[in-house]
Amino acid sequence: MGTAPAGEAVELRVHGVSGATAETVLDHPIVVRVAGDQQAGFYRPRPGSGAAGGAVTGVAVEAYRWGALTAGAAVRTASMLLLLPFMLGNVAIWLRPTPTDRFGLLGPLCRLLGGTLTAAFMLSMIGITVNLVGWQCVPYHECRDDRPYLSWLAELPMGPRLALLSLVPLLALRVIWGIGTRSARAFEGFTPAPPRPAPPEVTESLSTPGFWDDERTNAWLRQIHVGIGGATLDASLLAGISDGSPVGRLLFATSVGLVAFCAVLLCLPVPISHAHPRRLQRPLWAATVGVTVLSLGYAALARGVQPVIGQLPGYEGSAGGLVSAQGVLLVTLAVVTFVRQRVAPPGARPFLRGLGTPILAAASVSVAAAFTATLNFRVADQLDRGAIPDPIRPNPPAIGPLEPPVAYWWAALAGLAALLILAAAAAATLLLSRRRRRDRAERIVRKDYPRAPADAAPRLHAVRDTIAMSHVTEELGPMLVAFFVISSLGLATIVLDLFGIGPTQLAAEVSRHSGPAVLAAYVTDAGIWIISLLVIGLLILGFRAYRSAETRRVVAILWDLGTFWPRTVHPFAPPCYAARAVPELVKRVSALAAQGPVIISGHSHGSVLAAATILQLPPTALRRVALLTYGSPLQRIYARLYPAYLGPQALCELGERLDWRWRNLWRDTDPIGGPIFDHHRGEQPPCDNPAAESIDVRLRDPRAVTIDPADTVVPPVERHWPYHTHAEYQAAVRELADCAGGDGQRRVTGGPNRTGTPGE
Repeated sequence: MGTAPAGEAVELRVHGVSGATAETVLDHPIVVRVAGDQQAGFYRPRPGSGAAGGAVTGVAVEAYRWGALTAGAAVRTASMLLLLPFMLGNVAIWLRPTPTDRFGLLGPLCRLLGGTLTAAFMLSMIGITVNLVGWQCVPYHECRDDRPYLSWLAELPMGPRLALLSLVPLLALRVIWGIGTRSARAFEGFTPAPPRPAPPEVTESLSTPGFWDDERTNAWLRQIHVGIGGATLDASLLAGISDGSPVGRLLFATSVGLVAFCAVLLCLPVPISHAHPRRLQRPLWAATVGVTVLSLGYAALARGVQPVIGQLPGYEGSAGGLVSAQGVLLVTLAVVTFVRQRVAPPGARPFLRGLGTPILAAASVSVAAAFTATLNFRVADQLDRGAIPDPIRPNPPAIGPLEPPVAYWWAALAGLAALLILAAAAAATLLLSRRRRRDRAERIVRKDYPRAPADAAPRLHAVRDTIAMSHVTEELGPMLVAFFVISSLGLATIVLDLFGIGPTQLAAEVSRHSGPAVLAAYVTDAGIWIISLLVIGLLILGFRAYRSAETRRVVAILWDLGTFWPRTVHPFAPPCYAARAVPELVKRVSALAAQGPVIISGHSHGSVLAAATILQLPPTALRRVALLTYGSPLQRIYARLYPAYLGPQALCELGERLDWRWRNLWRDTDPIGGPIFDHHRGEQPPCDNPAAESIDVRLRDPRAVTIDPADTVVPPVERHWPYHTHAEYQAAVRELADCAGGDGQRRVTGGPNRTGTPGE
């Protein structure tokens, strides 16, 4: 059952996000796996049990189910929620407006920002263990009373106590490293491509051999980030307990130097050969381990550390300096991206004028700040038994200050402002675009149902509203621009932390009265709680993903979209499932094409996987391959979000590789899919070949607005699914199978019903 009989055409269906079952994809209740495994496999209807739904006579139907790669293991799916900031940071680089970068700045800037995310994670763990517990709670009897799990730490001198607590951040670093590594073993099921000279970063495309093999890059980045994490802990610990001795100063300088050295490595191109990273990884690993062991040993032997009321010395400045550095990197990234988008390829309409990279990078920083602030404030809230102190309302002296850094207060206030303005921008966008969307929908409805009877008016209005809502996707730009601006301004305000000024202190200084300061304190508290509730809700979602397969599939939608691209920025991001899915599809399609014609049928995000597969297929297989996409976001979303990799030029290359044996079915009611080559905007066509005009096949939805005499209800509005039940789908499969036969020498010149059936 592994391959089709010689000469038989095969329709290979690839599903979209949310982990559809093989039974759903094949529209058949009894299926059997013919290749692959439980993580990702190829399925067909069991012999003798009937044909798949929507099957064409003489064409075998097969399904590739890859959803278990992201929605399979409960522990993996739930734990990956913790890696959300790293995932967003990794995806940001792929939103670049052009594949070329004259000075090679985008890659280093994104990798540096990824390095700050690792440092922020370590500082958050240091904040709750070394700063809050070891420095601000244990020395005060009212904080440790009735807490045997903390009281025994008071018996240790400050140096050994902080050294012991420093093991927790190291363990946390190892955990997030392990989550990604463990998941990668399940995701990346294919042997990496043999060593090859890697092309420069600025010229890679989806057709580059070995594009999806990210293990070499990931191994290189992993060691650098471990060095950043270890050195951040060493520097923070030594800054708190150093007594000015030459040994302490030398170790502190070495730790800071190690962070700087890792930052320099992030600015360099990834080494081409596999041997070069190994030559550098061993010394870097030895330096990281050596400096960490010496720092912990120095702290454990320190006996004369004098406690200082307030924050761990140096911690406040480290937190504020790190967030300020992130703000500088985001602004620089926005400037570089804006300059590069001015040379975008002809016909490209990148999302947000090509500023997707800095916007998603800002989102990664914002989510990381929300995680950090929530963790620190909730631990502080627990330690001081429910109080929320700040510089205006301190704790009683016997409890201890238990204050997180002022930078986290600013982060909470900026997060609240960003959420409020984001909500306002979303509401304004929907309201301002409503009339334009309704007018467009009205024109479509009048064209599709010119002879609808008067009693069908309510149904026509419902269809019009559905079409109008389906075009909200194109209106998200202003909302995300507002988010980026507010996030950047919020990070800019944290510069005040470098001068020790928090929100309440600034209000008190400006007003000279206590009223505004108290109001600022309450507003900041509200921001902390709102951000905390969002993070707690995310954690509850993770717990539900562990317990519920249905919730796990919902969570997996996010991972399906965010883990499609290789990890080239942050090694702790969830692994790239396409590193297995694309090579596996290439291998299967090549084997089937050796026996007969193959129609790769991709629905929704499955059409993106299908496109990536075709761009990697060898020429011998391409001659007998055709492509059918439906509900496809290739042009509507992916070409605009990722213009450098799936823009108009890549789509034209895809058509040329197939000799235009390609059909794309779409509906106006579909909120995700759309045409591949929209020839109705009056713009310059992206492809010179006139065959591109025959790719898109528009389906009218619903099929009618009145009840058919043989039916009892009006036809439903099908929107994004299903497509395979339509006659146009079967006609497209039959046409493509005929054209892909005979070694692919026949080109598709026409198509089934370009605009659907007019009238009623």
